[in-house]
Amino acid sequence: MRIAIVHDDLMRRGGGEQVVLSMLKAYPTADLFTLCYKPELTYPEFKNYRIKTSLFNVIAKSERSMKMFFFPIGLLCMKFLKVSNYDVVIISNTYCAKYVSIDRKPIIFIYTHTPFRLAWNPTSYDQYNRSSGLKRIIFDNVISLLRNIDSKEAQKGNYFLSITNETVARVIEANYSSKVDIIHPPVKCNNFYVSTDKTSDYYLLVSRLEFYKKVDLAIRAFNTLGKRLVVVGNGSKSDELKAMANCNIEFKSSLSKEQLADLYANCKAFIFPQHEDYGITPLEANASGRPVIAYEKGGVLETMIPFSSLTPKNFTAIFFKDQTPSCLIDAVELFETLSINSDFIRSHAEKFDESVFVQKFTTYVNTHIINV
Repeated sequence: MRIAIVHDDLMRRGGGEQVVLSMLKAYPTADLFTLCYKPELTYPEFKNYRIKTSLFNVIAKSERSMKMFFFPIGLLCMKFLKVSNYDVVIISNTYCAKYVSIDRKPIIFIYTHTPFRLAWNPTSYDQYNRSSGLKRIIFDNVISLLRNIDSKEAQKGNYFLSITNETVARVIEANYSSKVDIIHPPVKCNNFYVSTDKTSDYYLLVSRLEFYKKVDLAIRAFNTLGKRLVVVGNGSKSDELKAMANCNIEFKSSLSKEQLADLYANCKAFIFPQHEDYGITPLEANASGRPVIAYEKGGVLETMIPFSSLTPKNFTAIFFKDQTPSCLIDAVELFETLSINSDFIRSHAEKFDESVFVQKFTTYVNTHIINV
């Protein structure tokens, strides 16, 4: 049985790319198709697999150029990428993986990390929010076109999977398919450890430095608190965020797996200020035995156990209700008064381990193949 896996792009180190690596562990002989691939920009493990790219790989030299030329060049290149003579096609999709040209009649599984953000949630982009007049009209016309294309291309799927019951599943049910099954993305617990030493005095935030990630909210809060915050990541807002940060806030990037694991294991708590459909980084913090201070919306409602005065030691996260510096400050100050059960937190993360994902995913796919 010939299996192909299709992913949007391999130009970054993100949660979607981690999921694809787990899919490849489930089906190690699968061929991998993608819009573009630059080995130095993503996880080195991809070098172990057969990867086929679209013509856009010649144009996209960086994540920035990929985004700049995606519409319409990248979109068209993805539609011309042919996935031929496969029995099963697994599509790992955020924005364009499902646009590929698929011949014959394979069984097609579409696993959606989040619906195409520009098409279905344009207000998450600062550029859209700031646009007006003719620019807004152009934006809205492009968005309308993308929605039509996105919905049409999704119809090639036979089975649809999503990462949470939250926004992702609702958008898929409204625009792609009436039936969506949920398999939570994995956290690779073996990459993280619980420190036996006393934790350091810093809080940790690991994120791409983009508008919708709300890193600015954390910086404003910690500017006021004066407590140490370590921010790990890159993105288009990097210079702007560094400029607004006081000296108690430190930025890091391009860390090794071991360096990142050390930062997780020794932080006081992990800061998660954004609204994400899922969010793997909070589970990475939990795998390190560390609690999360998170905005009370999105996937964390499904993956975290919130603090309660009734069970003051059996929690993995403290939630704050509003995306304001004052609410985050209150949550940090509450955390400072609590006792942490690192073993309980780690055992909770193991329920989302990669081994659990691989077992659930292969069972789901194989069952549907047998039933055809």
